[in-house]
Amino acid sequence: MNVFIGISALLTLLVVAWLVRPLLRKPTGNGISSEKLNAAIHRDQLHALEADLARGVISQQDFETTRDELQLRLLDDTESFEASPKNRTTGFWTGKRTSVAVGLSLPVLALGLYLQLGTPEAINPIAAANNNNDHQMTEMIDKLAERLRTNPDDPKGWAMLARSYKAVGRFEEAQQAYERAGDIVKTDPDLLVDHAELIAILAGNNLQGEPQQMIEEALRLNPDHPMGLMMSGVAAYQNADYKGAVTRWEKLLGMLPPDSPDAQQMMANIDDARAKGGLTATESNKLPPIPAGAAAGMTPDKINDMVDRLAARLKDNPDDLAGWARLARAYKVQGRLDEAVSAYEKTGTLLDSDPDLLTQYADTLAMRTNTLQGKPAELANKALAIDPKHPMALMMAGQAAFQSRDYAKAIGHWQTALTVLPVNSPDIAPIKAEIADAQLKMSTTVKP
Repeated sequence: MNVFIGISALLTLLVVAWLVRPLLRKPTGNGISSEKLNAAIHRDQLHALEADLARGVISQQDFETTRDELQLRLLDDTESFEASPKNRTTGFWTGKRTSVAVGLSLPVLALGLYLQLGTPEAINPIAAANNNNDHQMTEMIDKLAERLRTNPDDPKGWAMLARSYKAVGRFEEAQQAYERAGDIVKTDPDLLVDHAELIAILAGNNLQGEPQQMIEEALRLNPDHPMGLMMSGVAAYQNADYKGAVTRWEKLLGMLPPDSPDAQQMMANIDDARAKGGLTATESNKLPPIPAGAAAGMTPDKINDMVDRLAARLKDNPDDLAGWARLARAYKVQGRLDEAVSAYEKTGTLLDSDPDLLTQYADTLAMRTNTLQGKPAELANKALAIDPKHPMALMMAGQAAFQSRDYAKAIGHWQTALTVLPVNSPDIAPIKAEIADAQLKMSTTVKP
């Protein structure tokens, strides 16, 4: 039995290492920002336009029209797909977090599948009858505790022991272990949040006081720490600071896949906090901050004015299909999704031939309905019919297939996307994580 367990553990560790290694490898980039290049080009073009106006080459009206076109084009160039909450690729599932999730979940899932589908009694019926998983875990924890008693100057070991005690419900011993871990806890946001949760549990699930201070310190070290944002919102909620709770939870919501159960639960929490605080949901119609290096004076209010002027010009010139596409993109960035959809529908023949436009339209519909099923999936597949290796269409089609539980099709789309993306693309790690998740779901549906 011991030999079997040892071999199984070794194989599991090898698989985990094989999956985690590429997720932890940092991509190497050339350090050149396309956003800055676009802003520099825009600035040069704007200066040339101003010079033409000064020389009298163009009229004031032509100058204002061309300037608006240049600045809106800059927004098109600098607003990336990752800015969409529906398709965020650098939010919650970073390579590091994905590797931790894979490293922790794979052994547990492998053990669960074996216990469900395998025959543990065939190894050693007597031992299987007298031992269970809790006993084995307790044994491992006790061995770690014994090792630390003989080697107490191991803060990482004490932190590991503390988290292990907490996982099995031995909270008092977990608190003692955290105290032995020392200053290492103060510099690690994961440990700070975990320790804060432990103290709150011991205080009757009350996050006020020391737990809240520890959570805020974790967020100072990592402002995008998901569990820190969640618990900070809970602490604010417990203190009747409903506006603060909504602020933290809305930030966390933007890091979650919109169609995930976690996102749905978070939206329910936000709605509850708004109701108790008498808050109303407000929709922002402002564009994102202007990229560094863009022309001076290009404020959000002026951008809104330019968008409205473009819309007015298109009413007088409805056959300007490229103008409608540009207006749709601007509306999408502003969050005016209904108006964006209406503008996309007026792009006519462009929508039948431009895969970029099709994926942008699909993304807008998905943002409005929180799902890629239906027309968004149709548009993504239409884009693939035009360009079978369009990266964004592949990712969206894969996500649509995943949502419909067609995991094999989703994996196929995502694997194709991996072959066409640049080697240093930030999309690669999240796609690999999605593939691993789809493969895992496929394996759990296989009948014995």
